[in-house]
Amino acid sequence: MRIAKFGYLAVAATLLAAASACGGGDGGDGGGSTDAGAAKTLTYWASNQGPSVEADKQILQPELDKFEKQTGIKVNVEVVPWADLLNRILAATTSGKGPDVVNIGNTWSASLQATGAFVPFDDTLLTGLGGKQRFLGPSLAATGAAGKPPVGVPIYGMTYGLFYNKKLFKEAGIDQPPATWDELIADGKKLTKGKQWGLAVEGASVSENSHHAFIFSQQHGGELFDAGGKPQFDSAQNVAGIKQYLDLMAVHKIVNPSNAEYGNGTEAVQDFVNGKAAMLMWQSIASNIKASGMTEDEYGLAPIPLPDASSGGKQVNGMVAGINMSVFNYTKNKDGALKFVKFMTSPEEQKTLNKTYGSLPTVTDAYDDPAFQTPTIKAFQQILASTAAPLPQVPEESQFETLVGTAMNQLWADAASGKPITDESVKAKLTQANQQVQPGS
Repeated sequence: MRIAKFGYLAVAATLLAAASACGGGDGGDGGGSTDAGAAKTLTYWASNQGPSVEADKQILQPELDKFEKQTGIKVNVEVVPWADLLNRILAATTSGKGPDVVNIGNTWSASLQATGAFVPFDDTLLTGLGGKQRFLGPSLAATGAAGKPPVGVPIYGMTYGLFYNKKLFKEAGIDQPPATWDELIADGKKLTKGKQWGLAVEGASVSENSHHAFIFSQQHGGELFDAGGKPQFDSAQNVAGIKQYLDLMAVHKIVNPSNAEYGNGTEAVQDFVNGKAAMLMWQSIASNIKASGMTEDEYGLAPIPLPDASSGGKQVNGMVAGINMSVFNYTKNKDGALKFVKFMTSPEEQKTLNKTYGSLPTVTDAYDDPAFQTPTIKAFQQILASTAAPLPQVPEESQFETLVGTAMNQLWADAASGKPITDESVKAKLTQANQQVQPGS
């Protein structure tokens, strides 16, 4: 996702030459289904949801075998790391070579919808999945621009929360998680000692940076785009929200400077589960926690602190996050691909996969499972239902993620090296990001 200097479709064009190196092509080793085996084979690019790519393969393969037994359709899966997924998808939208079915981060929905490369899930297709009423409202809303058929359907629901280590809190004399930003900083300072830090972040992750930029900008009353769709990343409110986040390392010193290099989506989590950091602002880490041996009795989940209502900001402490499943228009096995989507959104698969990953089912008929009645899951459900907001569903949204996320990578690196992080330095990076947006792409 490091494509900071180019417009959305321009980037896709530059990636054409790399498509085969990225696993694209018409063959069974990463491309769409061949004519001869179209009815029998699908290629699926899955996003990395677990502690590793290999772990995801082990989680998904029994389910894919189950689908093959039911339908006779074999699914060849490739788990794509988040750092590569958007670039890979862009190459496939331009070249027409890639998988039949793909997982996409739901914040990319409107941007990918604008390419016209995906099957629109109109009312007829949604009826075939049991109807739009089966899907959670916030998750279904993050599947494309308002008034247009969704670019896919949600399969994993998520939002952000504040994980905290109960043992480390007790040792520091802290009896409850922070409810305000000042408390977060104060607690973080008490918890930062020796090789232990108050909070872990992924400072080199474009997606994590952009998600937190959105959340904290909302808390300061900021908007990423004006009513006409023009980017305003460098508004005073957006600058304040992003600087508030960066100051956790730059000013308050509760984040390890080495976190500026964390970018693969697992390193900050590992610091948390290993006790190197006492808090973590994250989506779902249940599979990582399970792999580490940490139990739910050892950690808690609280909402990320909200701003004071009198501050003029919004009562937002999460985003409507999650993963959607989309079908490429070029597939030679549309019927098989849609059967696979139906399988993955069935109550049984929603229970199985979301239990494993610690994410939220996106269909209402999966919530009768006791696994979704735990304190952590209930806390996530409450945040998603009441204080989470969706990122703007506009074609330029993915450019925001790439440009602002990359700018923040650089700011974290500056903070780690001891350079001062000022309103002016943050605004300068965001102004550059504004200027690089390609309208309508």
